[in-house]
Amino acid sequence: MYVVSLDQRRHEAGDLVPALLRRLGDLGTVVPFQRARPHAVQGITADPDAAVAAALAGLRGGAWSVGIGVGPVGLETATDPEGRTGLRADGPGTVQAHRAAEAAALAGRVPVCVAAADPADAARAQAVLRLLGRIVAQRTDAEWRVVDLLVPGARGQQKVVAAELGITPQAVSKAVARSLWQEEWDARPAAARLLQLCEPAGAQPSTRNPSETIHS
Repeated sequence: MYVVSLDQRRHEAGDLVPALLRRLGDLGTVVPFQRARPHAVQGITADPDAAVAAALAGLRGGAWSVGIGVGPVGLETATDPEGRTGLRADGPGTVQAHRAAEAAALAGRVPVCVAAADPADAARAQAVLRLLGRIVAQRTDAEWRVVDLLVPGARGQQKVVAAELGITPQAVSKAVARSLWQEEWDARPAAARLLQLCEPAGAQPSTRNPSETIHS
């Protein structure tokens, strides 16, 4: 299991949680991404590709630090002091998530950290995620306008994107090359595989109701 915690780095920018949740809304999760604290978001997924996608969504624009905790997670129904019913997440995955989030908050240029039972496995996954994070953090707004319209693996789409944006296909091609968009998508599976290797042998994902709220 992958517990992904995202903490807003610059509070003076206002509340960025709603916009981030929109980016994360289509990812496959065991517990959906949701506001965990006033300026923090957390979600739990059994899919390493979704964990990578969530991390890169947070690193976009440099507004968030990202911690990924890898390990088993137990989910049980709980009621908070205000009478709200939700899911309480507990177990090694949540402990690792706290460690990763604390480390990411202190990280430098690419604030993403991975914590797992095997520190060496976590370090390898973290290194590749930081390289990918560097790519997405450096993109300009103009490049994002182009790559946000692209679909990985689809052919012949640059002309469609050019027509939608009112620019030339050559401009689209240059934006794709400068943004290292193809390189990012080529490397995402490697990051996901390294996260998967952080999982303890025999770990099983939870099958509890994914629609409830996390209380961790």
